Amino acid sequence: WPKPLPNHWIQGNTIGVDVDERDHIFAVHRNTESQFMRIQEIGLYAGVAECCTPAPPILEFDLEGNLINAWGGPVEGAPYIWPESNHGIEVAPNGDVWIGGNGGPDSHVLVFSRDGEYIRTVGMPGEEMDSNSTTAYGRVAEIAIDASANEVYFADGYVNKRVAVVDLATGAFKRYWGAYGNRPDDDADVTYTPGEPGPQQFRGPVHCAEPSNDGLVYVCDRGADRVQIFRPDGTYVSEHIYNPATLAQGSTWDIAFSPDEDQEFIYLADGQNFKISIIDRESMEVLYTFGDGGRQPGLFFAPHSIATDSQGNIYTTETYEGKRIQKFLYQGMQPVTVRDRAPTWPADEL
Repeated sequence: WPKPLPNHWIQGNTIGVDVDERDHIFAVHRNTESQFMRIQEIGLYAGVAECCTPAPPILEFDLEGNLINAWGGPVEGAPYIWPESNHGIEVAPNGDVWIGGNGGPDSHVLVFSRDGEYIRTVGMPGEEMDSNSTTAYGRVAEIAIDASANEVYFADGYVNKRVAVVDLATGAFKRYWGAYGNRPDDDADVTYTPGEPGPQQFRGPVHCAEPSNDGLVYVCDRGADRVQIFRPDGTYVSEHIYNPATLAQGSTWDIAFSPDEDQEFIYLADGQNFKISIIDRESMEVLYTFGDGGRQPGLFFAPHSIATDSQGNIYTTETYEGKRIQKFLYQGMQPVTVRDRAPTWPADEL
């Protein structure tokens, strides 16, 4: 999953996934020439071979993995500035598609219809980035929608160190906060040392900000191996550390909730340790993990983003040289026999 793409298309770094109200899966990848070995990977694009060429950056699939639509990218004369480096995707209940970016000048978020028709820009492209700005953002990593409140949460981001909230209908700025509910301070020391208390500001990148059905907001502070929980007004609730010896790019890359009304489980993508953790949301304890490093199906190279559909299936994307989406089928509730890095294939099928 998915089925092969048409037109000799291939994916680049795949850095966002979401599932809409119809159980269609939307993925965003980086399709610029710099993401590929030009001669070896995109020879058709380079004019030297029969295969291949980058697919459009926004890909829409059905549950069976059929490509339904593909669109996006910079267009000369367009009324918008496409992100220099695509990052994060969210589909609103009405089908609007929100897209972030973490390239140099990406201080904005774009909104399109599900078919790629431009709707609006949120923020000011190319503006100076400041965690206390109310007009521009700082390389937004991820976007999440709370439809009940008509609000959109930005994990803001790769330069800024905060959660920002805007109006769903208009994109108007509403509020923001930093780690522990503090006012963000871009000059603060954010050194992270495993085994010691984490920094009082987000270390960053602030890589997810996901509202739950029961009025909480879960924030991934990737570089500090932690998830902080808040109320929607920014009131701090609690902090939870995962794989705390992880340095480099950190362990908390993205989360998704199980689709039951209570959202009993959290699925945590760990792109540095190449695995997915299943977390009990009430206790925030890890129940088990699956996956390991590798290129075979069910293994990972930098799992970056994660989403679930209404049936409980899990979708993951892989960045860097992973360059793919994978689907994991929900198998129902079963006893846990392997607590860490459980196999993703039944033994009789290996």
